[in-house]
Amino acid sequence: MFLASFLLAFATQPAKPIIPLWDGKVPHAVGETETDKPTLSVHLATKEKANGAAVVVCPGGGYGGLANDHEGKQIAEFLNNLGVHAFVLKYRTANKERPGPLHPAPLTDAQRAIRTVRAKAADYGVDPKRIGIWGFSAGGHLASTAGTHFDSGLTEGDAIDKTSCRPDFLILAYPVITMEAGVTHNGTRNNLLGPKADDKLIELYSNEKQVTKETPPTFIFHTNADTAVVPENAVRFYLACKKVGVPVELHIYEKGGHGVGLARGQKSLETWPDRLADWMKARAILEAKK
Repeated sequence: MFLASFLLAFATQPAKPIIPLWDGKVPHAVGETETDKPTLSVHLATKEKANGAAVVVCPGGGYGGLANDHEGKQIAEFLNNLGVHAFVLKYRTANKERPGPLHPAPLTDAQRAIRTVRAKAADYGVDPKRIGIWGFSAGGHLASTAGTHFDSGLTEGDAIDKTSCRPDFLILAYPVITMEAGVTHNGTRNNLLGPKADDKLIELYSNEKQVTKETPPTFIFHTNADTAVVPENAVRFYLACKKVGVPVELHIYEKGGHGVGLARGQKSLETWPDRLADWMKARAILEAKK
């Protein structure tokens, strides 16, 4: 009897919908493979917890793959527990089916993801003024790019394209920020821009150089011991935000490697999500929807 009840309850749980970012032809696609078809995986908070805030989540992977578990699914669960709706982005990455350089496809995907959540805010119970983007590693580069390269809506396209793609806040976890040699992560840069990127593209995607007073409030987490993506990336973005008066909070932990996600079970790091939750509360992101 218990087993039957359990199976029935399990069967009636709603599936997590996966929605394509575009119907039909995808901008900047080079083929018809699944790699070239960006999507959003929708993870809604329960009605009892939902506060109206939403976050587009960008897993890392060096623009060559996506760490969809500890930087995707687990992040959605964390956000849902805070009452925040999560939308995990499958953006375009480089592989044999879809070789690099990827520019400008990933940014187009991130912008479209934000536009989609905002345009469909009423459908999802989202406050269109509390839509953030959270990225890890290369996903942090994508999130910081979305936070420094945005518009209030395109003049052409569908209703979604005509919606603003400016995120209302940024969360950057051990992010790649700059494309400058010696500080950037080379694999990330090569997949995005190619091994012989010109100086203008390097400048454009060095996001510490693109910060303005319009850049959204930002929370940054990194570790001093990260050798894959050195913490100078985080520091550069922090200083750029501070210089122009963008609200910014930076936490650099002494120990810890790269790609830790929420750092569950890592006593030296596992408090960092608490600091993020505190920041979100202080910025009224977690206030109940009115």
